[in-house]
Amino acid sequence: MRVDSHQHFWHYDPVRYAWITDEMAGLKRDFLPTDLLPELRANGVDACVAVQADQSEDETRFLLGLADKHREIAGVVGWVNLLDEKVEERLAHFSQFRKLRGFRHIAQAETDDRFLMRKDFLRGVGLLGRFGFTYDILIYARHLPVANEFVQQSPEQKFVVDHIAKPQITARELDGWSRGIRAIAKHPNVWCKVSGLVTEADWTRWAAGDLRPYLDVVFEAFGLDRLMFGSDWPVCLLAGNYRTVKAIVDDYTQSFSVIDKDKIFGGNAVRFYGLAA
Repeated sequence: MRVDSHQHFWHYDPVRYAWITDEMAGLKRDFLPTDLLPELRANGVDACVAVQADQSEDETRFLLGLADKHREIAGVVGWVNLLDEKVEERLAHFSQFRKLRGFRHIAQAETDDRFLMRKDFLRGVGLLGRFGFTYDILIYARHLPVANEFVQQSPEQKFVVDHIAKPQITARELDGWSRGIRAIAKHPNVWCKVSGLVTEADWTRWAAGDLRPYLDVVFEAFGLDRLMFGSDWPVCLLAGNYRTVKAIVDDYTQSFSVIDKDKIFGGNAVRFYGLAA
């Protein structure tokens, strides 16, 4: 099964999705399965994982509703308040939804760069494994040292780093990010999504050569069993269409064996999230 491990849906609302700035005006509209599914079919992708873009349980229910209606949505990464004293009750409630595979918090937007190490947050994350839930780590490159501390607190929890931790590709910043990503990759319970590269590069002038040094690092650091392709659609549309974004990873892996390509383009996502075929 070919899987896009990271994309989003929304009914656009300027308050709920305030992170969509005027610079991102092309994203200020609805993006729904009827928009994405033709792209998946045209690019040989069988299924996707829908990831939260708003921090509310309403968002989680919205995505689960879409997943119920569309078999191509194989999994959902939702949001729940992991700081809540009653988070265990909420996790028990959400455990009844078969396609809900994990949760994410938009840690990159927190004013406290050490947010991940809050005791109440660590407590909430520590409960995820009890219900079979994964956790997506959404951070900037500068947060990698803290994220490294964070994952050490829960060595049995399954984590995945979104968008290779958002290195500053436009500025060609490589060394600091490389040290951080290599350090976190040493933990066998941490995986990584090969996604979001084009939006960290120059949106209008990026070239495949700009991205290759970053791909070299993550493929060396994580190996072939803990990396998964993600389009980050529709956010990727700021810098490239679906086919263009998928072609980045297609081209990079063109010399790989069929077995290894299948891992990157689906098998690893299926294993990480426990997706049904």
